[in-house]
Amino acid sequence: MLPLDISAAINIHSLDLLQEDSQLAAVYGHLRHLDPSGQRFASVLRDTIDQLLNGEVTGRYDWKSLFKTEKTHAGTIVEINLQREFKFADGAAMDYRISGVDVDCKYSQQFGGWMIPPEAMNHLCLLVWADDYKSKWSAGLLRITPDWLNQGNNRDMKMTVKAEHRNKILWLWHEAELPENILLHMNASDRDAVFSHKSGQGRIDELFRRVQGRRIGRNVVRTVAQQKDYMKRVRGNGGSRSSLREEGIIIMGDYRAHQEIAKKLGLPVPLEGDFVSARVIETDGQCGRPHAVIEGATWAVASSSDITSRAPALPTHLAASPGTDPAE
Repeated sequence: MLPLDISAAINIHSLDLLQEDSQLAAVYGHLRHLDPSGQRFASVLRDTIDQLLNGEVTGRYDWKSLFKTEKTHAGTIVEINLQREFKFADGAAMDYRISGVDVDCKYSQQFGGWMIPPEAMNHLCLLVWADDYKSKWSAGLLRITPDWLNQGNNRDMKMTVKAEHRNKILWLWHEAELPENILLHMNASDRDAVFSHKSGQGRIDELFRRVQGRRIGRNVVRTVAQQKDYMKRVRGNGGSRSSLREEGIIIMGDYRAHQEIAKKLGLPVPLEGDFVSARVIETDGQCGRPHAVIEGATWAVASSSDITSRAPALPTHLAASPGTDPAE
């Protein structure tokens, strides 16, 4: 019997699948229990793509820039990183053992491109897809059945799921939001401006100057800085938090105090390892804009017509949630 909150989240067809296959129901329920929102899963996929891009060393931010061998290796890295995150046991015949059931893991950057090996027949497969260009990802479970597959004609005899049978996949999360690859999606002229600077500090300053009101992950900072001490370039002691104050820009990290300020300012709340920058202006609180008290004064996000003034220093005494702001 599935918990009510899980049962309510799926359609009648999916309920039929769960009622017909107790192993499928057990694995589905366990995965939803481990990650109800899908945030952990999404973070693994974001980190895996960034791991492959290796921006700190290569400066790459675009999946198309990967070598063919790196793209081929992506499925293995996804499999490994999911196992590390969720601590799945090794399967007897498949990749994982979840709720006592052998489950194979298959990843594809192209939706529907999962390559199913012959040995996965009649087993459950965890099918994972992520697309950095669409900023979307999906993960679902499918009991591999011969009639639902296109027969393989490659050397390994691997098969794909027929398009007309993809509706048999029991989605854990479908077309969920993948944390944005800022460098890939930002305006091209802004990106060129960021990378026009010779120094890592100059590039980081330009990043937070150009990309305001959006979450910027630590891997983006790493790629832009291309330095081992990349987080130092964000700090208030000589980093962007210091240099951009004169331009009225604050940079919020994942400190609880920073998260609360971002929320009150009506900005995206920085998650673990994230930063959000914004130009702010002191106000009397009667301007009709969302506002927050910082250093005893009331501040709001500045409009393009507001005169630039020196930004306040953000508080640093409260611990982050769930980690600590890596740039403090």
